[in-house]
Amino acid sequence: MEALKFGLAIGHADYHVFVLGDAGCGKHATTFRLLRERAASKPVPPDLCYLHNFAEPLHPKLLVLPPGRGAMLRADMQGFIRELGSAIEAALDSEPYSDRIEALNDAHKERQETALRELTEQCAADGLSLLQTTDGFVFAPVSGGEGQVEGQDGVEREVLTPEAFEALSAEEQSVIEGKVEAWGDRLADLLNEFPGWHASLRESLVKAAREALTPAIAHLLKEVRGRYADLAEVLAFFDAVEKDVFDSTVSGILPEGEDEEDSAEDSPRYPRYQVKLLVDHSASTGAPVVFENNPGYGNLIGRIEHVVQQGVQVSNFNLIRAGALHRANGGYLVVDAERLLMQPYAWEGLKRSLRSGQICLEAPAEAQGWSGAVTLEPQAVPCTLKVVMIGDRELYYTLMENDPEFAGLFKIAADFEDDLPRTAESEQQYAQLLAMLARQAELLPLDRGAVARMVEEGARIAEDAARLSLQTRRLSDLMREADHHAREVGRARIGREQIETALAARARRVSRYPTRVRESMLDGTTLIATSGERAGQINGLVVVELAGERFGYPTRISATVRLGDGDVVDIEREADLGGAIHSKGVMILSAFLAARYARHQPLSLSASLVFEQSYAPVEGDSASLAELCALLSALTQLPISQRLAITGSVNQFGEVQVIGGVNEKIEGFFDLCAARGLDGSHGVVIPATSARHLMLREDVVEAARAGRFHIYPVSTADEAMSVLTGVAAGQADAKGVAPRDSINDRVARALAAMTFKNHAYADGNGSGRQRADGRR
Repeated sequence: MEALKFGLAIGHADYHVFVLGDAGCGKHATTFRLLRERAASKPVPPDLCYLHNFAEPLHPKLLVLPPGRGAMLRADMQGFIRELGSAIEAALDSEPYSDRIEALNDAHKERQETALRELTEQCAADGLSLLQTTDGFVFAPVSGGEGQVEGQDGVEREVLTPEAFEALSAEEQSVIEGKVEAWGDRLADLLNEFPGWHASLRESLVKAAREALTPAIAHLLKEVRGRYADLAEVLAFFDAVEKDVFDSTVSGILPEGEDEEDSAEDSPRYPRYQVKLLVDHSASTGAPVVFENNPGYGNLIGRIEHVVQQGVQVSNFNLIRAGALHRANGGYLVVDAERLLMQPYAWEGLKRSLRSGQICLEAPAEAQGWSGAVTLEPQAVPCTLKVVMIGDRELYYTLMENDPEFAGLFKIAADFEDDLPRTAESEQQYAQLLAMLARQAELLPLDRGAVARMVEEGARIAEDAARLSLQTRRLSDLMREADHHAREVGRARIGREQIETALAARARRVSRYPTRVRESMLDGTTLIATSGERAGQINGLVVVELAGERFGYPTRISATVRLGDGDVVDIEREADLGGAIHSKGVMILSAFLAARYARHQPLSLSASLVFEQSYAPVEGDSASLAELCALLSALTQLPISQRLAITGSVNQFGEVQVIGGVNEKIEGFFDLCAARGLDGSHGVVIPATSARHLMLREDVVEAARAGRFHIYPVSTADEAMSVLTGVAAGQADAKGVAPRDSINDRVARALAAMTFKNHAYADGNGSGRQRADGRR
């Protein structure tokens, strides 16, 4: 809690938080509670908008506005767009504007016609007539002959026919050609002035349109401008919109054939006046707390959508979609680490945004340079937020070890405990936690007995009678199921009986596998003895985890010994069924044998250890004590009671070490013995250090209290062998000699006999006599 609060409070960059712990321990609930408490006191971040960039359409502009002003601006511009078309139409359809445009066009036409008429009259004095044909203007000589035509001045004149022109003398033809060339130059000069006159007309038309539109546009924007007088960027946007309205409107009213390129873009001119409200905080209170449940690249960084027009993908700034980083900007973003890392490019995209302090909207293909398509490149958004990643410890340490950038960005680790010490004070706090969970789930209240049973179950989940589990998910699920049973019987509160009913129902729902295993033992398919004695054979205990539930049951372990060179063969390992930790346990017990019994002589035996009728991989060292006891029993031929089962690991000094799943193991053997009938001789040998972990079912506790079932905590292999065989282990004296007929004495004599036989075989004499203690 301290680390989480510190990580959320520190304002420096790169102090993002990684919340780690086991699933179901309340990481999410606690994190969100703290985030909401802190976010409530923080200011609301600004709205984020994108605007059309009139200078560079492929680079939309970012507009940052005070919270709530973005929605206002969007609504105002939508209203402006709705009224814009009718305002433009009214302004351009007004009688004064139409009369002015008509007058300008008439004046322009009259100017051109007057100039041509004057030229025609002047050239007539030179005997030429200006004619307009389909190919343009031409000069023709005039005479009194046939072929009268009407000139530009409207007077019918006679032009020379080609035959008449050919009949003229060469001198006369030359004179006429000279006149035509001279007047052609004057006509060319006149026609060259026409574009300038046309440009002057265009300027006059534009001026007329601007003067007609200015009052209309100014009226539409006047009130809107007043509402945003304090925002210079918004006013600049209004200026750009106003200019674009004039430019795009004028392009539609110019004489036909001009500005065709601009006219082609006329259709989308109104949508580009819209405001793309990327993030709206008009209804927000405090800083945002965003949890992205699907942290893919697009959902996290944002994306640019496209539409197909005429078979081509196109986009515009209105198709920009916000990502979780945008929505959480100015606040807190919570993501699940495992889900984030499973999404392609998402982790790299998040790191890039946090490192650069900017949220750059670009698809992975564009970011990697794989795509040649033209797309938008919106202005980057400043990235000012705190990221909280939630994951397990293994994932956290994997990132710390393999990603050099991770430690630099996520400098705060909030490690949630899985349990807490069980004291009178913590039990009271635990009861308050259970009450809070019940209220949050709208469950019936728990009475004293139910709370006490839940505390016991919390200790069982923690696998430690001195600790209480903080797996709130499992506790909540159990209370929900108990609430269902309480409501079915009409109780106003959840009692201990309903907790027990829920636990029993849960056990029945997942009982198929352990029931089938137990049935195979009861019908003799799987050989497990719970009566009698046998040397070299022992009941070990294993735990299997399926679908989140754990089951324990006994398994037969057998050992055989013979003359050899000190090798202990682990058959499971030889068959590739033994895991590394199990093989390590076998090596440790081999080292114990050699260190205790063969310090001054070779270990002249070979042994084999095997889990009988085991067809699945075996892992863990919790059976190493059972394997050692079976090996010592086979060596000394001391029979082991089959009424007992044993679990525990052993070190090189013969000390018994703690193991996991002790409750499930005991209950698994108890169920088998109970099915066959308890007679007071059955029990389980466990490590003494595991006794504090006992949180057994009530029926097992009652059987132990009544003396029908026993649990034997042991600290050494000697104690375990004494319980299993009923023979004292025997403590060696200063000379290393154990009491006569004790377990250790029998082991020493058996090994000495094997050593003697080995030497005898090595000397070629396999029948030498020896003393009872193994010495020649």
